[in-house]
Parts: sequence; structure tokens; C-alpha cells
Amino acid sequence: MTPFIAEIIGTALLILLGGGVVANVSLNKTIGNNSGWIVVTTGWALAVYVAVVVTTPFSGAHINPAVSIGLAIAGKFSWNMVPSYILAQMIGAMIGASIVWLMYKDHFDATNDGNAKKAVFCTAPAIKNTFTNLLSEIVGTFVLIFTILNFTDATINETNQIIGLGSVGALPVAFLVWAIGLSLGGTTGYAINPARDLGPRIVHAIVPIKNKASNDWSYAWIPVLGPIIGAVIAAMLTILLA
Repeated sequence: MTPFIAEIIGTALLILLGGGVVANVSLNKTIGNNSGWIVVTTGWALAVYVAVVVTTPFSGAHINPAVSIGLAIAGKFSWNMVPSYILAQMIGAMIGASIVWLMYKDHFDATNDGNAKKAVFCTAPAIKNTFTNLLSEIVGTFVLIFTILNFTDATINETNQIIGLGSVGALPVAFLVWAIGLSLGGTTGYAINPARDLGPRIVHAIVPIKNKASNDWSYAWIPVLGPIIGAVIAAMLTILLA
């Protein structure tokens, strides 16, 4: 498997399971309907675990443009490979979101709340405030990238290297994302990943959904730019502290 294909598959798995848990909680007549934020954050954490386990040996399991950019700034990943990784991540995110829509189509049809349907695809602020929403994404992604860069024996940044403990070694990444969701996710839904938000948001705009909510493109730049800024700050601080 090439790194490009691995990043497509890994990001598709991330969105399939992450968007899937939101669909299970948010959409009407699902078995998991209204099961709450703990279920959502746990589902996303385990989605990261699955994606990292599958793709680490082939691509390093970035599955996030902010990770690719942060690692490149820190000198742990080639800048030449960043564009192809980001393209793969966007493709994978759109594939994953499309599969979630197909799988839960009956429940999308049974749900009248357009915002609940949109939440399956992309994030939205609990209180819309450009500065604090951007800050939330910056801080959440800073914690993600800074911690990844400082993991001990968790070599998720090198192509063809397995995490220190094999598949079990992906657990720290899952716990990290879980912690961010539980502690910092209540403001914007913690995109902390430009591809995770933008790819599915595009899918939401394309697929036929009854009573569809606005895609809110005026907000869409925040979960893209915020994570990139957070990654840059985390990488620069890591370099300064080295």
C-alpha cells in the first residue's frame, strides 16, 4: 500500500466511524439516538485508533493536514510530501462522509432538524464568535500536535515505522483525541483537522438531503485555518524547547 492510498483509507475510516457516531447520536430513530457527548467523543477517539492502527505502517497515519504540516515544520516529515498527503486526506474524508450518508440515509430522511443532519458532516460553534471560535480550534490543535511531537516511543511521524508497541501503541493517540474532545470540544465541536471538516462539509453541500441546513461557508474557514495555526505554534514551540 502506498502512503497516498494509506492516507485515503485512514482518513476515510476516521470519518466513517467519527461521522457515524454523530449520526447514531443525532439522527432520529437510531438505536443510539440522544446518547450524548460522551458517546460522541468516545466514538471519535476510537475512530482515530482504528485509522492509526491501519495506516501507520504505510504512511505514518497523519490522517490530518495539521499533523502533516506540524511534522514538516518540526523537521520530522518532508515538505515535498505534504501536498499529496493533504490531497489524500481530503479524498478520504469525502469518501468516509459519503458512506455515512448512504448508510444512515433512512435516518436522515426521518430527521427534520437540518442542523442535526449537518452535524454528521461538519462542526459548528455552540456560540458563534469569530475570535473565540478560532482560538478554540487553535488551542485544541496545539494540544494535539504538541503532544504528538512529544510522545515517547510513538513514532507516528515516519513512513514505514510501526508505533512503539505495535497496534496497542495507537492507544495514546486515541486517548489524546478523547481528552481534547471531553475538555475542549464543547465550544466548536473540536474539528482540529481541516480535512475532517472541509471534506465532509463539501459532501453535505452535494448530496441530496431533505430540509438541509446552510453549509455556513462564512464559518468554514475557522476549522481549516485554526488547526493549521495551532499546528504551526506547536511545532515552533517544540523546536524552541528542543
